[in-house]
Amino acid sequence: MANRVKITAGETVVHATLNDTDTARKIFEGLPLEARGQTWGDEIYFGIPLDCGAENPQATVEAGDLAYWEPGSAFCIFFGPTPMSVGKEIVPADPVTVFGKVDGDATALRAFRGGGKVKVEKAE
Repeated sequence: MANRVKITAGETVVHATLNDTDTARKIFEGLPLEARGQTWGDEIYFGIPLDCGAENPQATVEAGDLAYWEPGSAFCIFFGPTPMSVGKEIVPADPVTVFGKVDGDATALRAFRGGGKVKVEKAE
């Protein structure tokens, strides 16, 4: 059974399912994580105290993808275009390692404001 997480970004709560990668396992084992999140277009990101390295990094992602950004050791949640995007394509600042996906509609995260608290914990 896949590992699931609960993400609380400000007042918004979403659940996500992690994939079967080393990155997903390292992050799940490191939970809970809590930080002040920032936004970059339709992305929430925050630094985490884990070094996951790069694992099959991707130059584009899909809405709802959870990813690890190695240069900033950051947890990223994509829910729409970023400033690097052209059209509807979602382009991270650098290639990222996708390790999970938000269950359902990730656009609810648009309500989050940069600087707010983000908590990721194991779902019950």
